[in-house]
Amino acid sequence: MKPGKFDATILTLGFAFLYIPIVILVIYSFNESKLVTVWGGFSFKWYQSMWSNEGLMSAAWVTLRVGLMSATFGTVLGTLTALALVRFTRFPGRLLFSGMVYAPLVMPEVITGLSLLLLFVAVGVDRSLLTVTIAHTTFTMCYVAIVVQSRLLTFDRSLEEAALDLGCPPVKTFFKITLPLILPAVVSGWMLAFTLSLDDLVIASFTTGPGATTLPIKIYSQVRLGVTPEINAICTILIGIVTIGVIIASIATKQREFQRQRDEHFAAAAP
Repeated sequence: MKPGKFDATILTLGFAFLYIPIVILVIYSFNESKLVTVWGGFSFKWYQSMWSNEGLMSAAWVTLRVGLMSATFGTVLGTLTALALVRFTRFPGRLLFSGMVYAPLVMPEVITGLSLLLLFVAVGVDRSLLTVTIAHTTFTMCYVAIVVQSRLLTFDRSLEEAALDLGCPPVKTFFKITLPLILPAVVSGWMLAFTLSLDDLVIASFTTGPGATTLPIKIYSQVRLGVTPEINAICTILIGIVTIGVIIASIATKQREFQRQRDEHFAAAAP
């Protein structure tokens, strides 16, 4: 069924509503003028100014470190959580466990941030880079678990059973058979976790401390005094990083899916 003119119009308006503000931000990051709403000519000077802004660069480095660490830890924990939910359908407390996994997805970020803050205060942990990383890992692992779980539900377990029958240990079977087949979902989950960490403002504002100011917090504090072209420049770089990451993940997923289909075709054609 081909989309009609009405569907195409609604789709166009939806994409325009989402992406025109981003396009405007990128264009004005190359503005010569100090006024972000007045075009004064094409220039890269705000990108040069951005690199010399120690506050922005420090916040960007903190955000990058938190994003990489929390996405990695969240992917490991989320993958293990997905395996537990899919492979072990019956164990004591499974309903409570699954509810705890899904809760951060629907819980307001203010509540999540406040509860983590109270936890850190109760155990006597000073807010720092570590607390922000733990907080981001807490909610990003839930998204990874959902992504990986959807792949495991369609996973052909006969491949694992064949490897086990041939004497392959369970751990080696996971790394040699299971992980390569679910790797596209794991990579997608990591990219999603990394993007969510880069974007978070509310939870980080509750769990951050001295020397651990993330870029969203830094941008928010400066925007209250007025938007500067430097903010447009660093936001454009973030948009570029996320876009490149999404493109790479998409290409890798398509290549791996093509490889899987080709292997299945050769296996079916074999005598």
